[in-house]
Amino acid sequence: MERKEEYRDGFRKGIPIGLGYLPVSFTFGVMAAAGGIPVSLAVFTSLSNLTSAGQFAGTKLIIAGAGYFEIALTTFVINIRYMLMSLSLSQKMEGGIGFFRRLLIGYGVTDEVFAIASVEKKKLTASYMYGLFTAPVIGWTLGTALGALISGLLVESVANAMGIALYAMFIAIIVPPAKKSRPIIFTILLAVALMVLMQAVPVFAGISEGFRVIIATILAAGAAAFLFPVREEAANEAGGEAAE
Repeated sequence: MERKEEYRDGFRKGIPIGLGYLPVSFTFGVMAAAGGIPVSLAVFTSLSNLTSAGQFAGTKLIIAGAGYFEIALTTFVINIRYMLMSLSLSQKMEGGIGFFRRLLIGYGVTDEVFAIASVEKKKLTASYMYGLFTAPVIGWTLGTALGALISGLLVESVANAMGIALYAMFIAIIVPPAKKSRPIIFTILLAVALMVLMQAVPVFAGISEGFRVIIATILAAGAAAFLFPVREEAANEAGGEAAE
């Protein structure tokens, strides 16, 4: 019963993410089908890869006829941030979760799933994480299927404009915790400033977007850890409250 309740709790919190993924994955489905990729393959891509930027970049390279190595390297660089997110979440997971269950949890880690899970004050259970990414997987896959099936019926500008929903959703996720925590808002603002700096300064032009995200993440998180260290006593108290 406790596992079922944990799953329901995660599922409820993942519904807004799943709904937000629908228009973005719809756009992906339209793009993939318009580029000559079969509907079944586009749907399988979304079902097996829960990555927006990586999918868009990889699919564009496939459509352009790029080589396997170029596609693999590009998607690896763009998606490597999920490794950092998974490492961070592993510190919040309860003990006793086996290797294969951790692999399944890693499959479901996205930017938005990470944002929700990282602000949880309790220990993260496998059931909670399964519930949290169930709706996003459904929303991402369903949106792709719908977009691929009706490709060609929408004006291109309308389809592209639908992608703004993902950014609006992510802002809605990070604003509430940022209001309550100075370290969180500091980290967010510093990461944004670093990304803008690397985008605007010509010397950083040779750095790919994926590496920019990684650099900004490491620098912002490192600065926050240095300026706002978590005392061991406070961490133990938080752990005790989570266990209760």
